[in-house]
Amino acid sequence: MSIALAMLAAVLLDRWLGEPRRAHPLVAFGHVAAWIEKRMHADRRWAGVLAWSLAVLPSPLLLWFAQRATPAWMSWIIAVLVLYFTLGLRSLGEHAHPVAAALEAGDLDTARQAVGCMVSRDTAVLDANQVAAAATESVLENGSDAVFGALFWFAVLGAPGALLYRWANTLDAMWGYRTPRYERFGWAAARIDDVLNVLPARLTALTYALCGNFRGAMRCWRTQAMHWDSPNAGPVMAAGAGALNVCLGGAAPYHGVWEMRPELGLGDPPNATSIFRALVLLRNGVIVWLAVALLLGMAMLEAAHA
Repeated sequence: MSIALAMLAAVLLDRWLGEPRRAHPLVAFGHVAAWIEKRMHADRRWAGVLAWSLAVLPSPLLLWFAQRATPAWMSWIIAVLVLYFTLGLRSLGEHAHPVAAALEAGDLDTARQAVGCMVSRDTAVLDANQVAAAATESVLENGSDAVFGALFWFAVLGAPGALLYRWANTLDAMWGYRTPRYERFGWAAARIDDVLNVLPARLTALTYALCGNFRGAMRCWRTQAMHWDSPNAGPVMAAGAGALNVCLGGAAPYHGVWEMRPELGLGDPPNATSIFRALVLLRNGVIVWLAVALLLGMAMLEAAHA
């Protein structure tokens, strides 16, 4: 029951405070990872494995020992704070709302600038539908990475699990590229993140289906997910698009080149409303997860007292 209550408390803290404006742990971790990369980079997989281990493992291990050396009530507070720091639910809304608002106002230039804070594609050449698609895709995919993934590993391994997952996810975003610099060095970061997301991504896809058009989401997941280049993003994006009855994917510009991506979803082209609906889908999914966690916690508590 304490795990479920900690999840609820962390989500409420995120809702109330949002991400820390100063000294965010993820920013500090990014600096540490960059320092490690600068000194350990080599075009070898073993170098990437060692660098990943040095960047990720020490703090979850220290956290594990620290929680066991403190009273239960203090350990619970630490767990809540750690999970709060790993969540990005309110942050997603703060980034997505300006995009949708600008599109509703017909201000495409502002919408392009706002969505540029969410995605890595070339936003200056996107039309209104493509801007809406980029923001909607970002909400759906980051909902898995920055929300449900952290909640899942917190439920499984406590605060150390959530911290390890968030560090691994951050390193994938920094090193997990198929470029000459990261093809071998970033291999471990990309593969470990894939493994850690196998279950959370599919639970996220199922959550989107349950909170939206279930039949459409399951059909898109079954027929479209395997065509996406990421084995975990595919189910999340396909199910999310199907749940929203919107068409996502398709061509997108990266570094001056238009890449043809598989089409996802069904129904109408995305617009400002699609972005708002994606945020509602994500928030409803979090409510479902919290409700399930609380119900399981109460059931386990009753079983222990039986």
